[in-house]
Amino acid sequence: MSAREKTQASAIATNRRARHEYDVEQTFEAGISLVGSEVKTLRAGKASLQDAYGVINRDELWVYGMHIPEYPQASMLNHEPTRARKLLMHRKEIQKLQTKTQQEGYTLIPLKLYFKGNKVKVELALAKGRKKWDKREAIAKREATREMAKHAGAVRRGERAR
Repeated sequence: MSAREKTQASAIATNRRARHEYDVEQTFEAGISLVGSEVKTLRAGKASLQDAYGVINRDELWVYGMHIPEYPQASMLNHEPTRARKLLMHRKEIQKLQTKTQQEGYTLIPLKLYFKGNKVKVELALAKGRKKWDKREAIAKREATREMAKHAGAVRRGERAR
């Protein structure tokens, strides 16, 4: 394995709904404390961030709701699939996140779970929840920009716009 392959991040799981449900203000990278059977399952590419969220308890960052299925070959040494897992960040970063999450509407959402070298990392987002009309507005904006790009491409090619 070359040095480039070791530093490349390979995604295990992504939370695709998060960017639809929340306005992402800022993203952070955090390590995660796992047991051996969890790492084996992640190497197989099995995990879900669908209902996961981050919480700060006693100056420690935890992620709840992340589902990592049991590893079939681990027998009695298996892990609990939806247990709370500790995230590893510097204390100053955790304190900064704590002050932000105490403000109204902010929450911590894991966006992506990936390998960086031999370590498992979590991309954590400081996000604010969207209302239903905000979601509709975001979809309308995205469709409008797509339509404008499509129209601009047709004009560049010399076709007549419909």
